[in-house]
Amino acid sequence: MAETKKKVTAKKAKPKPKVKSKAKPSAKPKGNGKNTTDMNGYLPNLITLFKDDISPALQKQLGLKNPYQVPRIQKISLNIGIGNAREEKNALEHAINDLTTITGQKAVVTKAKKAISNFKLRVGDPVGTRVTLRRQRMYEFLERLISIALPRVRDFTGLSVKSFDGRGNYSFGILEQIVFPEIDYDKIDKIRGLDITITTSAKTDEGAYLLLKSLGFPFRLDNRFERAARPAEEAADLEEVN
Repeated sequence: MAETKKKVTAKKAKPKPKVKSKAKPSAKPKGNGKNTTDMNGYLPNLITLFKDDISPALQKQLGLKNPYQVPRIQKISLNIGIGNAREEKNALEHAINDLTTITGQKAVVTKAKKAISNFKLRVGDPVGTRVTLRRQRMYEFLERLISIALPRVRDFTGLSVKSFDGRGNYSFGILEQIVFPEIDYDKIDKIRGLDITITTSAKTDEGAYLLLKSLGFPFRLDNRFERAARPAEEAADLEEVN
């Protein structure tokens, strides 16, 4: 009987179900998807240059103990203003297309936060378009801006050092979008300008200036940051002489 019970028990025992291995979903890039980009394996030269050369040099020049204290660019914001785009829908569409073509990232519509009766502008009316670049796409845009677009600006004499905001950020404007090679002159509706703001982690304008200058920004000669631009040893010697 004991053997029979054992056999019955063995028959009632259910084998453990086999767990089917689920295919792991492909890893998604961090962020909201708008600021990341698949560059087909391309790594902008400025990323390597900053990591290998610029960052160590800035750390020494600024006398920083921690390499994470070295100022770096956090984001680049581009904006095209249209005015009252509610009455100029075609102009808004062209501006969105221009900014998307220049940056390689879909531009979004900016809307009025305040009503202005003189311009018949109401809260929420579209007034322009903007794009915010980060990470790899940001550096890729910087390369084209510094190497191609700025040299094509008519009568360009360099960027002003007076456009820092006191908090380590730098803003400037470009009068013609056609300086960017991605823009086809025959396909635009009109010449329009755009504003560019470089947001950095620098705590001072001097730190931001040194960062941007090291990246290749063509600033006009100015004595405002001359002392900051000197290596730490030279600056110390200069103070002793004075």
